[in-house]
Amino acid sequence: MAYPISGNSISGEQEFVREALHSLRQAGLRRKLRDLEGAPGPRVRLGGREVLLLCSNNYLGLATDDRLKRAAQRATEVYGCGATGSRLISGNLEPCRELEEAIAAYKGAEAALVFTSGYHANIGAITALVDAGDAVFSDALNHASLIDGARLSRAEILIYGHRDLEDLEGKLRSRASARRRLILTETVFSMDGDLAPLREIAYLAKKYSALLLVDEAHATGLFGPTGAGQVEALGLQSAVDIQMGTFSKALGSLGGYLAGSRDLIEYFLNRSRSFIFTTGLPPGVLAASSEAIRIVREEPALRRTLWRHVEMLREGLRAVGFELGPSQSQILPLLLYDQRRTMAACRFLLRRGAFVQGIRPPTVPPGTARLRITPMASHTEADLRDALAGFENLQSLLQVPKRRAAIAVAAASATVGVAP
Repeated sequence: MAYPISGNSISGEQEFVREALHSLRQAGLRRKLRDLEGAPGPRVRLGGREVLLLCSNNYLGLATDDRLKRAAQRATEVYGCGATGSRLISGNLEPCRELEEAIAAYKGAEAALVFTSGYHANIGAITALVDAGDAVFSDALNHASLIDGARLSRAEILIYGHRDLEDLEGKLRSRASARRRLILTETVFSMDGDLAPLREIAYLAKKYSALLLVDEAHATGLFGPTGAGQVEALGLQSAVDIQMGTFSKALGSLGGYLAGSRDLIEYFLNRSRSFIFTTGLPPGVLAASSEAIRIVREEPALRRTLWRHVEMLREGLRAVGFELGPSQSQILPLLLYDQRRTMAACRFLLRRGAFVQGIRPPTVPPGTARLRITPMASHTEADLRDALAGFENLQSLLQVPKRRAAIAVAAASATVGVAP
């Protein structure tokens, strides 16, 4: 019997794929990858041109630090390129233990567990802690990894208004009969750059006997006396059950972690499916992360330089009339609201030598598209002055009536050969 195979790239069963892609393009939401040439330093090559990188999470410039490179090289020479097994089988190499001891001490916790990414850490923790019959309370602007973890857990999900303590307390009170309650919040919100009212949330967690998991992905390395995060900055180590964070942002490496009591960490080791059923991180990555923790603890000047650059950009952007939203951190959201206008602005700036990525739904709520600007400690003040000159040119176009502004920005950026 013959089994004919169609040569069409999209079969009838996959027609929905073409329709979905068409809908995304029509809405101005179809995404494409950009190929960056070289390391993610202050400047990169994009489309054959050198541009200033202003949308990386490499806040302290450690991703290109020679000390991290050497640590990774040494570990690779000793332990090889990959773990080649899950941590519970053959992938628990010595650098894993060293990193977990380092991050636990850094976060002021009894123990820690390293995951392959922050996404894996969040979904692993949440699905291990709650199930059907439990209730999860999640800030309206939490990261997708917290949202997905809550969805996968099968617990009831209650979304409270962004940073709205009254709404959170009302929802906690309404679920007093739930078997278990879990509050989820970022400490530095990744798209708006504002801070959670963490002290008050910790109080409500205690008042209503709820577990508290905080996501320190964009706080680790930057806030507090040693840069350990907002939990350290507020002295809340004993009030937060689980501190989650990443090594892939300010620490310049890769991976995620959970830090907490020894019992909790042992529980996650045994119950977190995203930990159990995945290969361990490469030893070079683990060693680089340990070195990054050492550097950040011992060199506060890096943080001071970053904050000086943040304030220089913040003041410069506001001086020419841009709206930056409620940011209290290194993340500067330049709000343009319309997604097509935002992506045209992205292309305009790229043509003038600055790469700033446009952020659109579903990453942010509809009608809140923005340029997400993130300076680095490794930028120079001359770099930032160049960037501000480009933003000033952009603002001069945006100050004309809205429709004409969109046309002008699109026309000015039309020759840039990089799709949004």
